[in-house]
Amino acid sequence: MNTMETILNRRSVRSYTEEKVCREKVEQLVNAGLHAPTAMNRQTFQITVVEKPELLAKLADAVKAAMNIQNVYNFYGAKTLFLLSDSADKELGQMDCACVAENILLAAYDLELGACWINQFRNTSDDPAVRALLTEAGVPAAHRVWLGIALGNPTEWPEAKERVAKVVYCE
Repeated sequence: MNTMETILNRRSVRSYTEEKVCREKVEQLVNAGLHAPTAMNRQTFQITVVEKPELLAKLADAVKAAMNIQNVYNFYGAKTLFLLSDSADKELGQMDCACVAENILLAAYDLELGACWINQFRNTSDDPAVRALLTEAGVPAAHRVWLGIALGNPTEWPEAKERVAKVVYCE
């Protein structure tokens, strides 16, 4: 697929079928993430793929409690969740993980998968209940999960919303 076409048409998907994403596509997304640029090419991030239903449910409940979220919270029912982490004390870890996320999000669209950035981990990685589950999933104790990505087979593709950010040219 054309890169510009992918960039212009990718949308955050928040509704998934019950069908699990095939392992081959998950591996392709992991590979896309591994090829993201990182500060000084250090590549210190980790991609943790969570597909165990019980762990997904417990993690959603723990994040919901830590954030005091009152409505339903379940990563939009995704059957796969990517956790992108790096050392909590690494100054550029959050930005490296954002680059990894962008590669994964664009590749997901290219593979006709729905995906959505999950931001709550940035503020909940140190919550004891969340941390215990992150450790169970394989996230190193010294890592902060900067973000997650919900992934699944979309029930529908959202319509594009108008872009309103400003652009200034200084010539």
